Amino acid sequence: MKRLLPLVLALSSTSALAQRVPLSTPAEKAASTSIDADVLRAHIRFLAHDLLEGRGPGTRGDALGQAYIASQLEALGLKPAGTDGTFFQPFDLVGITSHPKSMAFRAPQGHLDLKFHEDFIAVSGVQSPEASLDSSELVFVGYGIQAPEYAWDDFKGMDLRGKTLLVLNNDPEDDPRIFAGRTRLWYGRWDYKYEQAAKVGAAGAIILHTTASAGYPWQVVQSSWSGEQFELPEASGPRLQVKGWATEDATRRVLRLAGEDLEALREAARSRDFQPVPLGVTVSTRFATEVRRRPTGNVLAMLPGSDPKLSQEVVLYSAHHDHLGMKDGGRGGEDTIYNGALDNAAGVSAMLAVARAYRALPQPPRRSILFAAVAAEEQGLLGSQYLAEHPPVPAGRIAANVNIDGANIHGRTRDITVIGLGKSSLDGLITSLAKTQNRVVKADQLADRGFFYRSDQFNFARRGIPAAYFGSGMDFIGRPEGWGRLQREAWESKHYHQPSDELRPEWDMSGAVEDARLFFLLGAHVARAPELPRWNKGDEFEAARLAALEALRAPRPEPTEGASK
Repeated sequence: MKRLLPLVLALSSTSALAQRVPLSTPAEKAASTSIDADVLRAHIRFLAHDLLEGRGPGTRGDALGQAYIASQLEALGLKPAGTDGTFFQPFDLVGITSHPKSMAFRAPQGHLDLKFHEDFIAVSGVQSPEASLDSSELVFVGYGIQAPEYAWDDFKGMDLRGKTLLVLNNDPEDDPRIFAGRTRLWYGRWDYKYEQAAKVGAAGAIILHTTASAGYPWQVVQSSWSGEQFELPEASGPRLQVKGWATEDATRRVLRLAGEDLEALREAARSRDFQPVPLGVTVSTRFATEVRRRPTGNVLAMLPGSDPKLSQEVVLYSAHHDHLGMKDGGRGGEDTIYNGALDNAAGVSAMLAVARAYRALPQPPRRSILFAAVAAEEQGLLGSQYLAEHPPVPAGRIAANVNIDGANIHGRTRDITVIGLGKSSLDGLITSLAKTQNRVVKADQLADRGFFYRSDQFNFARRGIPAAYFGSGMDFIGRPEGWGRLQREAWESKHYHQPSDELRPEWDMSGAVEDARLFFLLGAHVARAPELPRWNKGDEFEAARLAALEALRAPRPEPTEGASK
């Protein structure tokens, strides 16, 4: 994975798209005014209602949410773009409910039992009735990263088959010349670490959680990784038996049992010369799982373009419609519904408002517009993965993705955050559009959280589609310096992935309106520009884009004899 290009390059040059065609047309500006606070609030109110029971994948609330979104898109006169001429792209999830109780660590000098939920969280990595680690040797593997472009390999060829890996969260951040410094890359994500552990044949992997390295407190791990977890039906390839997290305190206790010091291990892991450390400790756990298939689906609608040729290409808007469902084991009077108002009823609401703006145009733009409310984002971006693997048009014909996850609920800002700024030619266009709103574009103001790899645009980017993903601005009009960051931190600590993420009367939607209007104007410009957006030279997704475009030029294979015509 290559370093992100310096942001100054993106901001000092004007997008080629913006140079050749008007930034916005009078008709687009007029249509954007159809996006208002009442429209946003109304959609959020329904999608985050208790009756939808948190929109957990495969539940009645999930189906109700899909039906509502489809009905709204149909009411706007959009065309179904799903399976068999419908608005729905159904697919199955495999739901796995794990029941761990303890995790036992043994060494010649003693033993230690960690308590589930308090000390560790674990889920099955296999789609079978039981998951287990049976006296598996524990090995500290630093950050668990193999990155040839940085000459970095935390495994150093060690045979790790059947072992359990103890892994640091995030990626090395001390040197800005490697791993983009404090900007978290894909290498720092938990899903990458589990993936790599499986590839080297490990039986299990335990990630050390800290609030600083994860970007959220332990309670988010408890809520996000408890209860039923979902995957796409099992494909071929290596699997872990157990995927786990451990608190910092619990990890220190395990390392003391091994005669090791956490700080010394952390320091060693920051070097390319790091060698895996067998800890002389075994780990054992065994727990039953309940495995079942559950149906869910994406909701897809198309506004056909007006140009006979360019209408074959699409601008893709995406927003995930799912959330976490119901809390297990709620006590009397306790709120047990994860309503997901901000995450992500608000994003779906913005997408529906953008669709309304497109229908307010006197005629559709030249390229087609595809709206996708995707499922199971909270379970590992599964709906967008399925859509990216089964798109209604080839990836090379998707001009760009505008992904909407969350909204600004605190009022208007002087800035807007572009997560992944410096990666594509969309940067200059976004900067110019923001300027018309008297706002400035800023790079991810929480770059150490790795947000670009945590939402649905990542699956589209991996297939080469230039993607725009935004965060709320933090410089709020009429508020003191630093107020926006405090609001963000307070919301993450109290409401993120908690039942308290509900629509509230005090939400100020004026900033969300301004953002949604920008999303509309961005897509509308791309939809009529003569050139397709592109990844910047050397970006980690450039090769995938070139391959997707080349696939369009490849001749189709002749049907084999006897094949159906």
